[in-house]
Formats: sequence, structure tokens, C-alpha cells
Amino acid sequence: MSTQRILSGMRPTGKLHLGHYTGALENWIEQQNLLQPDGTRAYETCFLIADYHTLTTSLDTTSIYDHSIDMLIDWLAAGVDPDISPVFRQSQIKEHAELFLLFSNLITTARLERNPTLKEQVRDLNMESMVYGHLGYPVLQAADILLYKGNIVPVGEDQLPHVEITREISRKFNIHFPHPVLGEVFPEPAPKITKFSRLLGLDGKTKMSKSLGNTILLSDTPEEVAAKMRNAVTDTMKVRRNDPGRPEVCTVFSYHQRFSSPDTLASVEAGCRAGSLGCVDCKKMCAAAISAELAPMLEKRRHFEARPELVREILLEGESKARRIASQTMTEVRQAMRLGEQGA
Repeated sequence: MSTQRILSGMRPTGKLHLGHYTGALENWIEQQNLLQPDGTRAYETCFLIADYHTLTTSLDTTSIYDHSIDMLIDWLAAGVDPDISPVFRQSQIKEHAELFLLFSNLITTARLERNPTLKEQVRDLNMESMVYGHLGYPVLQAADILLYKGNIVPVGEDQLPHVEITREISRKFNIHFPHPVLGEVFPEPAPKITKFSRLLGLDGKTKMSKSLGNTILLSDTPEEVAAKMRNAVTDTMKVRRNDPGRPEVCTVFSYHQRFSSPDTLASVEAGCRAGSLGCVDCKKMCAAAISAELAPMLEKRRHFEARPELVREILLEGESKARRIASQTMTEVRQAMRLGEQGA
């Protein structure tokens, strides 16, 4: 059975929170470690620190390295194995920019402007004007994926339009520029719909966001988790301890659904509905369940935080591996496009 390659990435925003973990990172670890019946790995995984992508919405790069390292440490603490999955910064593999430039000539601005995900970003970010890089975000994403010849793109349904743009660019390149030996240079990556577990922020209003201050970080101690959980929003109609609650509208219960054991979850739900379980005790139980899952990550994080040179070596080694793949792909691209040929 053939091994499929997956490239996944995140913008470097510093330390990660529970939303990053349940929304993407734990899926990465699962894909990295998944084996086929014959014992070989189901996926060849590569993990990208997408620092170029940060420039599409902000030109402040003062903390980009520190944020990249903090995020990488969280990846390693959560279970990313650099011996299996190379980790690397987009900006340190120059072929990303080169392929982005070439791909930019294979798609019209009208096609990019029809991208529904773009329209949602403009609305959510209250953008009055847009830089070219943001309009071309899906093209850079296509370059990220196809530079490593990704076969599978794990996404939520809201990201399907981006994958379709990648597929269109791949098809157009292969049609216009057949390779003299390989035929098609790029695969046409298939989307893999992944059920991401989206966690609401502690305020119960929107997803977790450090800018909104409604997060629990993967690096938070049990004391910090407990303190944050005390401020979490619960059922607003449950005012007193003995009032019956509605778990289905309670933010804290949604965390129990992800982090508590089935027995604890059933007990919490029954106690809440009956009014026998107060919100203070419910939050304490939830904080303990979250901290129990974070405990091994905290230990591994302390290990890597105490060894910054090791983290840097992991990053540089990953970039060396990625550069070899990217260089080979770009050699094939130039051959197919006849760029650099004498007389071309």
C-alpha cells in the first residue's frame, strides 16, 4: 500500500491553546502515527511554520522567531516527532516564494475574488482594504502543498474552496507544462474532511483566541487552568446551586465532553440537570480533567524549554530535509517549463 504525503501548517502565533490542540494538533499526531495493515505508515507528514502567511494580515515581524519557537515547542510537547515529520519555517525554504510566483500566473484575480473563504475573512477581520498577498493567500497555500507533492489535504468543510483552488492550479500546470519524463509534475491533492473539535472560548461567545483573552494554553499549569476555569461562562439560567441546569448550553460542559471520562461526563450531566451539582464544583472537575491531559505535555515542554539549542537543531534539521524535497520539485518544475534551457 502506498504512503500518502500530507503537509499541514499553522501561522506562528506563539504558545498554543486548547482550540489549536483539539482543532488541529491532535489530528496531526494521529495522522503521523497511523499505520497501515502491513505496518508501514499511512501518511508521510510534514509540518510547516507558515511565517510568510502572517504577512498577509500584519507586517509586524518583531516577535515572529520567538513565536515560531514557542509554537514548535508546543508541537513537540504534544507529540510531533521530528524524526518522522520534518518541521520547518516557510520563509527558510525559498522555493515556496518561487513556486508561488509561478502559480500566480495560472489563476485570475476574478477567480480568487470569488473564493467564499476570502469573503468570510474580509467580514470577520473588518478589512477595509486588502493587500495582494491576502488575495493570493490560496495560491501561496497551493505552493505550500504542491511543493511537497501533498496527496491529501486534511481540512474542515469551510476550507474546501482553498483545496479546490490548489487542485485547479495543479491541473492547469500539468496540462500546460508536461514534464518530458514524468508527465505530470504535480498530484491533484484530495481533500480529507476532518471533524475538527472546535472549542468555544471561556467567554462562551466565540472560538478561543488569545487576542480575546478567552483561552486555556497548552502550557498552563493546573493552578492557571483552575483560575481561568473559575471565570468560564456557564448556563446563565442556573443562578443558584440547586437550580437545574442545561448542559447543552454550558461552555464548561462542552469541555467536559472532550476531556472528562465517560463516567464523569454522565455524572456531571445528571447532577447538572438535577441541580445537585453546583457550577463551582463542576468547574473544578473540568479543570482537573483538562490538567490531567495536559500534564505529559507540560513535562515535555519543560524539557524542550530547558534545551533551546536542541529545539533550534530540530528546526534546522527539518528545514534541511524540506529543502531537499523542495529543491527536487523545483528542478522538475523548471524542466517542465523549460526555464533556464539554452535558447529558451
